[in-house]
Amino acid sequence: MFGIYLRRELSRRKKAALVIAMGLALGIALVITVNSVSAGMQQAQDKVLKSLYGLGTDMTVTKAMSAPSGNNSQGPAFKFDAKSNSSTKQSSDQVTQGGQALKSSLVEEVASQKGVASAVGALSLNVTKVNGSFTQGKAKTSTSSGSSQQQGGPGGGGGGNGGGQPQVQGGGASFDVNNYSVAGVDVTNQALGPLAAMKITSGRTFTASQTDAKVAVVSTSYAKEKKYKVGSTFTISGTKYTVIGIATPDSSESTTDVYLPLKQAQTLGDAKNKVTTIYVKATDSKQIATVKKTIQKNISGTTVTTSSDLASTVSGSLSTASSLAAGVGKWLSIVVLAAAFLVAALLTSSAVSRRVREFGTLKALGWPGRKVTRQVVGESIVNGLLGGVLGIALGLGAAYAVTAISPRLTAQLGSSGGGMGGGPGGGPGGGGPGRQAATNTMEIALSAPVSVTTIALAVALAVTGGLIAGAMGGWRASRMRPADALRSVQ
Repeated sequence: MFGIYLRRELSRRKKAALVIAMGLALGIALVITVNSVSAGMQQAQDKVLKSLYGLGTDMTVTKAMSAPSGNNSQGPAFKFDAKSNSSTKQSSDQVTQGGQALKSSLVEEVASQKGVASAVGALSLNVTKVNGSFTQGKAKTSTSSGSSQQQGGPGGGGGGNGGGQPQVQGGGASFDVNNYSVAGVDVTNQALGPLAAMKITSGRTFTASQTDAKVAVVSTSYAKEKKYKVGSTFTISGTKYTVIGIATPDSSESTTDVYLPLKQAQTLGDAKNKVTTIYVKATDSKQIATVKKTIQKNISGTTVTTSSDLASTVSGSLSTASSLAAGVGKWLSIVVLAAAFLVAALLTSSAVSRRVREFGTLKALGWPGRKVTRQVVGESIVNGLLGGVLGIALGLGAAYAVTAISPRLTAQLGSSGGGMGGGPGGGPGGGGPGRQAATNTMEIALSAPVSVTTIALAVALAVTGGLIAGAMGGWRASRMRPADALRSVQ
């Protein structure tokens, strides 16, 4: 009886049911859209942070940069032999550390802290290569009389010897400057550290036995710029390295150009048993904040940076869009959803008012108040579910449109504290995550993934909207008396 009457009443009031369902659908669709866009923002931010940290890295340990003492110059210095032959090329490499040095022994000390699953050290270097040639000028003496007179002594005595002052003509220098970044990698644990966020697309990566081998892995962008292939060679400070692999970042752009075994990088940077960054993996991702405090307490003079610390430094259109989605978008969703619930409740109550004769007659036939209330609530829940289906369809359509358009967002990462700064002369990727963040601008394509949780939330909202509307209308219907129906008869 309940189902038959419910189906008949809904078919009789199709327009009213559709209006209530559409009101709920718009609110639910907006909630789905905002949640999916917010999830896309979070994914985009994760891509930016993973490109700096590496997959599986929860935090990094660095040392704050100290101010230079005295008149010690931090700038690069180059020395060349005095060769006059223009056909002889002059070349010099200046290698500087991309951050303040830490003792390699600290890696084991960090790894032994409570809550740390593993730790690995890396050395960041910046290389400035200058190469070119000098050309010696030639001295020539002017022989014209006019010139000779103009070059005479004071008082215009003339100096009629016919000879002029010798002048150097020609000569000069032509040099190219190439800046690139180098990361020293612990080849025994490449799942954590600079190479963790890279995928080998040509050749191979390091083997565990190549701890001090003269081999290198280069990023795709740098290999394209220098036309390197697997098997190519290049020289840094007189040491020749062979390219064994070309790596592509899993997301965004690479912040390091060349990857070397850690010992080789330490030799180049004159940093024996030194690292600039310690990458840390926690045993439990929910205890990262606790592990951070433990490391800072037990190992003095270090700065611990987590992904959430870097997230607060993200700026650009990604940050602006995230703020809008998290702030304005969510509040707008709440307001629209509340308005949709209120409209549905008012429309249901209004419909009950127009059914005075119907409900009064049912009560006269013996229907109790709870049965009348159940009827109204049942109709409202069906309207809510219909609104949920329409809202999910609209929300999925909006999310698909955002993903199809894939608007491009820029992410700029800046230093959030002194401990995150890199060393002097740092290039791209220098100084660990902090230095990379200070110099790196990335472009991310926005998507709007819709999760099962979001769909479940939409269904829950639809049922809630139906219950609220039904409760308000049912309460009013239950208060009607059979006499009200008789009074409404003309």
